[in-house]
Amino acid sequence: MRKSVENLATSKITGGRRHPLRIRRKYETDRYPNEPNTGAQITITRRVRGNNSKTALKSIDFVNLSTGDAKVKKTKILKVLDNATNNDYKRRGIITKGAILETEEGKCKVVSKPGQNGIVNAILLKE
Repeated sequence: MRKSVENLATSKITGGRRHPLRIRRKYETDRYPNEPNTGAQITITRRVRGNNSKTALKSIDFVNLSTGDAKVKKTKILKVLDNATNNDYKRRGIITKGAILETEEGKCKVVSKPGQNGIVNAILLKE
């Protein structure tokens, strides 16, 4: 999925076509966004620059919940209540950093990046 170079749609003032100076490099190309939602856990591993790898989530049903008293519990996700990233993500139930989740323990806020780290860590919100 190589994205075209911008600003080539218009013609030059003389009427000629615009040609790109160079095409995009491999590291400049975009990827489709990874949008994890609730469900049975599915992870994918993808190669990134420097022959490194990122483990991403496609779906997950548990969250590592920090309760505030130096304890972390594995808790079931019930639903996504709010996602400040995008109103469409809120409607579709996509989990990103900063999303508010409803769990069995109560409301929590996601503090990790599940689309890049492959894990969902959250802190319990005070009611």
